[in-house]
Amino acid sequence: MKTQHTRIHEVLTHGQPGQEITVKGWVRSRRGNKQVQFIALNDGSCLATIQVVVDLQTIEADALRAVTTGACIRATGLLVASPAKGQSVEIQARELEIYGSADPEAYPLQKKGHSLEFLREIAHLRPRTNTFGAVLRVRNAMAFAIHRFFQQRGFVYLHTPIITGSDCEGAGEMFRVTTLDAKEPPTNEQGAVDYEQDFFGRETALTVSGQLEGELGALALGLVYTFGPTFRAENSNTARHLAEFWMIEPEMAFYELTDTMDLAEDFLKFLVQTALDECSADLEFLSSHYDKDLFERLRSTIGSAFERLSYGEALDILEKSTKKFEFPISWGGDLQAEHERYLVEECFKRPV
Repeated sequence: MKTQHTRIHEVLTHGQPGQEITVKGWVRSRRGNKQVQFIALNDGSCLATIQVVVDLQTIEADALRAVTTGACIRATGLLVASPAKGQSVEIQARELEIYGSADPEAYPLQKKGHSLEFLREIAHLRPRTNTFGAVLRVRNAMAFAIHRFFQQRGFVYLHTPIITGSDCEGAGEMFRVTTLDAKEPPTNEQGAVDYEQDFFGRETALTVSGQLEGELGALALGLVYTFGPTFRAENSNTARHLAEFWMIEPEMAFYELTDTMDLAEDFLKFLVQTALDECSADLEFLSSHYDKDLFERLRSTIGSAFERLSYGEALDILEKSTKKFEFPISWGGDLQAEHERYLVEECFKRPV
């Protein structure tokens, strides 16, 4: 796609000194003196900013009054090798255009860091921060890689219903969808809500899984996968529960258990390797600010085979452990999160 400007990631990756360049983005910061001003510009294409150098003999100082943090601008000029550390090139601007100004007294994002709690209060602006920019770019790369992984292996992508009458999990904790009056819904002879008068003539909800449609698809197409939004009305405020998330559900006809385990391991390793290959700068930022062991865990995931053991073997290990678990271990019971974490983090020290 041809545009009238170049994305900053492209400039920093492939730009050659001597080129006439136009970039557009949002001002992260501005500093300088009476002779020259330096603008750090970011357009969301990458974590890095590009430095735009403004010679006040070329561009009048009045034109810079609106170039404050958060302002949206266009800068056109010559790409040159940068003498400053940490950047290979910079733009010597000959022309600036202000697309949108930002009141420096009111604009909430400044050069200093901000807490995640504060960013929740300005959700409309937080994608401009390094943290959310990094997360969104990594998420984008992972979504594309998910499709690439399955498409390369002959899977068919199924679009499953968002509004459904099916509760495939059977828990009943679903977000209900209705056009009935919430304050005075119609009732039947038994006094219950009369869903026959609803839009679909029956109870409906947001999907908790596309598994049912996926299984039916596999019985016709052989290899299918679903990847879309999922909703759970579980009133549990933990890191393991979300009201809305995107879920991947492959369904394979004629697969043996070993085939399924191979697919799961290959899938996870493919995504981790893709993240390391394509999102290194964003991962480095997230590691340095939030999780110093991030790279070690990612490389460990792709560097060894996943441990495989039966349910009985897992219970045997847990029963012989000296670790005190909150939930007792019993044959036939589900493994709890604490049991899984013990097997992965303390027993095998790798994915299981």
